[in-house]
Amino acid sequence: MTEIAMDPTLTAIDRCDRCGAQAYLRVFLRSGGELMFCAHHAAQHREKLTEVASHIHDETSRLSQR
Repeated sequence: MTEIAMDPTLTAIDRCDRCGAQAYLRVFLRSGGELMFCAHHAAQHREKLTEVASHIHDETSRLSQR
C-alpha cells in the first residue's frame, strides 16, 4: 500500500474550529483526527492542546512577517 504524503501547510481555506477565522495551527490528536485554530484560540488553548496532541503544526509566525 502506498502512503500519500500530505502537505501540512495551512491556506486561507483552512478555518479555525472555534470561530471560523483563518487557521494558523493544526493539531494532530493522539486519539486520531485533527483540529485547526486561529492564532487567538491557539494561544488560549495551547496548554491543553499540547496534552492531547501527537504533533502540532504551528504557522503563527507568519502573522509577524506581514
